[in-house]
Amino acid sequence: MDRLEEELKKALAREAPSDGFAERVAARAASAEKRVAVFPLPRWSMAVAATVLLGVGGGLAYREHRGEVAKEQVMQAMRITAVKLNHIQAHVREVRQ
Repeated sequence: MDRLEEELKKALAREAPSDGFAERVAARAASAEKRVAVFPLPRWSMAVAATVLLGVGGGLAYREHRGEVAKEQVMQAMRITAVKLNHIQAHVREVRQ
């Protein structure tokens, strides 16, 4: 093994926890439950945030939908125009002959 592997093995080796470890963890967990948030938010704030996100998302989806509809309308107009131009071109060819 090279030096790096030995250092990693030593650093990651199992060690027994110190005395009172479990009690300290339990005490810290209990004190964390008692802490009050620095900026407590009203309960309804999450509902407001969700409503705003849904509104914005819905608005963006509707805008995209309208863009797709407009694109389809333009493509339909182009197809109609192509048919009309082909008809006119055929008519011009007939007149020339």
